[in-house]
Amino acid sequence: MKYNKQSLSLEEGLRREWIITNGIGGYSSSTIIGANTRKYHGLLVAPLMPPGNRQLILSKVDESIEIDGKVHNLYTNVCKNFISDGYKNLISFEKEYIPILTYQIEDTMIKKFICLEHGKNTVGIYYFIKNGFRKSKLRLAPVVNFRGFHTINTKDKIELNQEIENNKVKLIIDNHSQNPVYIYSSDGKYIRHDNDIFRNMYYIEEEKRRQGDTENHIVPGIYEIELEPNEEKYVTFVCSLEQNIEELDGKDLINKEIVRLSSIIYNTYLLDEKQKEAKEPAYIDMIKNFVIATDNFLVYRPSFALHTIIAGYPWFLDWGRDTLISFEGLLLKTRRFEEAKEVLLTCIRDIKYGLVPNRLFWL
Repeated sequence: MKYNKQSLSLEEGLRREWIITNGIGGYSSSTIIGANTRKYHGLLVAPLMPPGNRQLILSKVDESIEIDGKVHNLYTNVCKNFISDGYKNLISFEKEYIPILTYQIEDTMIKKFICLEHGKNTVGIYYFIKNGFRKSKLRLAPVVNFRGFHTINTKDKIELNQEIENNKVKLIIDNHSQNPVYIYSSDGKYIRHDNDIFRNMYYIEEEKRRQGDTENHIVPGIYEIELEPNEEKYVTFVCSLEQNIEELDGKDLINKEIVRLSSIIYNTYLLDEKQKEAKEPAYIDMIKNFVIATDNFLVYRPSFALHTIIAGYPWFLDWGRDTLISFEGLLLKTRRFEEAKEVLLTCIRDIKYGLVPNRLFWL
């Protein structure tokens, strides 16, 4: 899936969405221009009791770049009476394994790769910056929250405590001391903000659903990254509920995820060498997209030490009836037989303990 500049109008950009998942019920999702149009959108929506109790942690990261004293926005935010114009600097969006957004500002190019760490509540954003012939400064502003993903935060004051150690910051948001949030950038200088409330983010799709559509977040600070003329730089930004995030490298994180998904595709035998030679590229892409999509729905439930199937994103958890309806397509056609056994055991366990509705027995 790829969209070029001509397909990235504001109207198209707000309509098209993407999602990636972390294998334990968490996910990252937004529109192709990076504007959140649902309360369910966010770069890190993390389950505290996987795959349930999902919390919005990192809404987004707003990037801007200053060249010769002029600030150019890369971000797009929607408020009821204002829309920031970062989408105008976006020249492409693509997603095969992960989302990749490419921005062009004069002679400076910035690529943004978004990836979740499989099995953990961690999102990594990997930036490749190819600077132009003038000095510039890239700013990263994480927009955070800590609320149930079915709700919105309308508080005028969001409690925030920060512990800063170089570029690693520990955040306690709204007194959730049992679940600290960690942010980190591999480059630049962190500048702390106090009481920097992002007010009135507007969710178009929630208004259509007649749900609460306006929310407040908080910006704990910004990372400022200096760029010399003609410099090429790689920067990793991480937000996580895990502590040792300074050990993560964005490129390694992405490579591991691509290898993991490629292995799943290969093991299905749906694209062996003879089939690749005989089939059209569109067919090959369809199979890859199908297998990657099936992987999104298979999640691990640590409390059972078993896999289960999510009924649908972003709203649902695992339901027995939906599991059995989708069982063949998700697990048997893709030859994920060990996970299939675990999913059946999860269904049996749910029946034994009365954790599923009677509709399971309609099958």
